[in-house]
Amino acid sequence: MKFTAVSVLALAASASAFAPAPAAQRSSAMQMSLKDDIANAGKAALAGAIAVGMIAQPAQALTKSEINSLSYLQVKGTGLANRCAEVVGEDSITPKAGSRLTEMCIEPKAWAVEEEVGKGGKTEKKFVNSKVMTRQTYTLEGIEGNLDVAGGNIVFSEKEGIDYAPTTIQLPGGERVPFLFTVKDLVAKGNGGAFKPGFQMGGDFNTPSYRTGLFLDPKGRGGTTGYDMAVALPGLQSGEEGDAELFKENNKTFDITQGRIEMEVNKVNAEESEIGGVFVATQLGDTDMGSKVPKKILTKGIFYAKVE
Repeated sequence: MKFTAVSVLALAASASAFAPAPAAQRSSAMQMSLKDDIANAGKAALAGAIAVGMIAQPAQALTKSEINSLSYLQVKGTGLANRCAEVVGEDSITPKAGSRLTEMCIEPKAWAVEEEVGKGGKTEKKFVNSKVMTRQTYTLEGIEGNLDVAGGNIVFSEKEGIDYAPTTIQLPGGERVPFLFTVKDLVAKGNGGAFKPGFQMGGDFNTPSYRTGLFLDPKGRGGTTGYDMAVALPGLQSGEEGDAELFKENNKTFDITQGRIEMEVNKVNAEESEIGGVFVATQLGDTDMGSKVPKKILTKGIFYAKVE
């Protein structure tokens, strides 16, 4: 996917721009909304931090028609199945009533994790660049949803598709951070009534738990099955003193948190009804089913979609 004159969705320099939301109580519908954290920062990054190309042009950048012309054996083992198609053109597409956004592909290119860094006793929260450890299965594909117009602006509502991908990234110190990359239930509101270079849209989405209720931890404890306590430590789980220490480990929860994504269109092919561009998204990582505080993760990359 070419990135000529691509807008980089840069991180805001100020740590306060990505300050963590207040600590939320653990519950099955834990609301750790990132809306206040990134709504303004994400828009500022799209509008004001558009400076340098995020990634060098890959040698395998192909259009959708070129990818569709390849056989299974030509794609196998090349990594193309994990890539979004390239869009060529700078046209304009105005969605009609009943239009849908289909075949949407969202491909991450860079990851960062919020950490406390500093020297001399002074620390501040900053996003630290990380590398992906997951094999090439982290791209979202086949996402579809409705296109509506409200107040003259396009509104995209995600409905279905391969809209989640378990992913693990690694910090420079070696710590690994798992998270569920997703855009489930995304409602993205645009800043105009037509897709054209410079068009922006963004909104909130839900992030389900990285683990499901059937997952069992090393002690055999799970959300809907397994033991309800660590069998080897009954003395610490009698409801008396010491129980609080293991409460979070014993009481598994399916935490649903909130993330946000901001997208900008930079390529439009009206003949093929295709749009492409860049995105920046932020969300919370794995809570280990409620037993640990999740880290905040920033993802940047490219996207592709068709207007039908």
